[in-house]
Amino acid sequence: MVKENLQNVIDDMKIACEKSGRNINDVTLIAVSKTKPNELIMEAYESGVRDFGENKVQEIRDKYELMQEDRLMKDFPPHFHMIGTLQKNKVKYLPGKVVLLHSVDSVSLAEVIDKEFAKKDCIARILIEVNVAKEDSKSGFYIEELEEKVAEMAKLSHIEIRGLMTVAPFTDNPDKNRPVFRALREGLSSLQKKFPSLPLAELSMGMSGDYEVAVEEGATIIRVGSFIFGER
Repeated sequence: MVKENLQNVIDDMKIACEKSGRNINDVTLIAVSKTKPNELIMEAYESGVRDFGENKVQEIRDKYELMQEDRLMKDFPPHFHMIGTLQKNKVKYLPGKVVLLHSVDSVSLAEVIDKEFAKKDCIARILIEVNVAKEDSKSGFYIEELEEKVAEMAKLSHIEIRGLMTVAPFTDNPDKNRPVFRALREGLSSLQKKFPSLPLAELSMGMSGDYEVAVEEGATIIRVGSFIFGER
């Protein structure tokens, strides 16, 4: 099931890239494996997936340790992404286990990340979460706050700001989220001009319901769960 579902997603990505004149190699597909059993995750890995998204620190720790036991995975290691809300007291468990933190939604959280990664003498690659649609139920900065907040976080020595992330509103019509994705892309472009020394290259946007539109609008990372693993 996972292999076939994955191929369908990749085919959709190719079509979206062709429509927008993009190269599919410029888009990273994250398989959102949160709450999924190990056998499904292994099936995804064996089907070619190398990037997995989790929203709980404990699940990252458990799955990371499990995958370290597999000889093949030591040669071709999976990459874990923290895509959920990150509690400050859990940050200390993540150095060395995640390639990207997608949901940095406050300067104070960034400061904790900086402190904990400094203890391990490593750099935290982060995305700044943006609440583009200004939904009360969502966390993240508003677009108009970004310049000020990026300037503050850029001073932290063990953080590398790689780009922006958003969770678009739920909708049955993916095209309704096109303005959200476009606004995030334009927000990143503005930051790139204001902070040319920062490696601001990533746009993490688009999930199972709207990833094709997100790719058309410039997503460099999409986060797909149910369309790969099935509904929870």
